[in-house]
Amino acid sequence: MDSILSRGSDHNLPTASSAENHETRLPKESKSIKATLFGCIGAREFSSPEMWKAALTELVATASLMFTLTTSVVACLDSNESNPKLLVPFAVFIIAFLFLMVTVPLSGGHMSPVFTFIAALKGIISLARASIYILAQCVGSITGFLILSSVMSHDAAKKYSLGGCTIDGNGPTSGVSSGTALMLEFCCTFVVLFVGVTIAFDKRRSKELGLAMVCAVVAGAMALAVFVSISVTGRAGYAGVGLNPARCLGPALLRGGSLWDGHWVFWIGPCLACIIYYGFTKCLPKEGLVWEDEKHDIKNLAAPTLCCWGPRSRTSQLNGNVLEIVRR
Repeated sequence: MDSILSRGSDHNLPTASSAENHETRLPKESKSIKATLFGCIGAREFSSPEMWKAALTELVATASLMFTLTTSVVACLDSNESNPKLLVPFAVFIIAFLFLMVTVPLSGGHMSPVFTFIAALKGIISLARASIYILAQCVGSITGFLILSSVMSHDAAKKYSLGGCTIDGNGPTSGVSSGTALMLEFCCTFVVLFVGVTIAFDKRRSKELGLAMVCAVVAGAMALAVFVSISVTGRAGYAGVGLNPARCLGPALLRGGSLWDGHWVFWIGPCLACIIYYGFTKCLPKEGLVWEDEKHDIKNLAAPTLCCWGPRSRTSQLNGNVLEIVRR
C-alpha cells in the first residue's frame, strides 16, 4: 500500500494533522446534512399539534365525503331517469362544493391524494405534511366505506361494487381497456388541475374571486371531468374517472375481486397528471400569476439534497479513505 501511494503526487496528500482536523469536522458535516434533509421535508411538522389536527380533519372529511358522495351517486343511478348517469356530475358538483367550503379554511380542503401531491410538488405544503395527509385520506376512505357497507343492501353493494372504481365491472366486453382508462384518468385529472388548481393556488385571483367562487370552480372542474369520462366511452362497466385514489382504495380493500383489476390506473394516472402539470406551471407566464408560498417547492428542495449527496459527499468519503491510509 505504501509503495503504491509513493508513486502518486505526495504533495497532494493531506498531512496527519490536517487529516485529524478533517476527522473532527466530519460529525459536524453529517449533522449539517441531516439537519438540511430534515428541513427539506419539513420534519419538524411531525411535532406540530396543528398539523395533526389538520390531518384529523382530512380523515373525517374524507370519510364523510366517501359516504355522502357514494350514496348520492348510487341514488342517481337507481333513479327512473332515462339517462341517470347525467345526474352524477350534478351530485358531484354540489357535494364537492359543500365539502370544500367547510374544509378549505381548516386543512386546505384536499380530501384526495391528487390535491395533496400537487400541493407538495408546488411547495404549498411540506413533504412531511403531505405524507400524513395521504395516510389520513386513505384511512378516511376505508372508514367511510366500512360505514357504507354496513348500511347498504347486499344487492346494491354487489350491483355497484360498493361504489368502487371499476374499468370492466360487468365483463371484458362492457368495460374499457386499462390503457383507455389510464388515458382518461390522466386527461381528466389534468383538466381538474389546470382549471381548478391554477386558480386555487393563485393568491391574487383567489382573493378577487373569494372562497365560494374558488370552491365552485374546483367543484365544477371535477364535475366536468366526471361527465366527460362517463359519457365519452358509453360503456356500462366503466365507472368513470376516480380523481381520488383513496376513494378507489377503500372498496378495493373491502370487497376485492374485480375492483383490483386495473386498480393501478387510478394511482398512476393522477400521479402522472400531477407531474406533467407541475412541469407545465413552470412555463406559464409569470405576469398573470401570483402563486402561493412555494418555499417547499420540489425543485427548491432538490438542490440542497443533491449537494448533500453529490460531489461533496463523495469527496468526504474519499478524504475518509485517505485518512485511514495516512494512519497506516
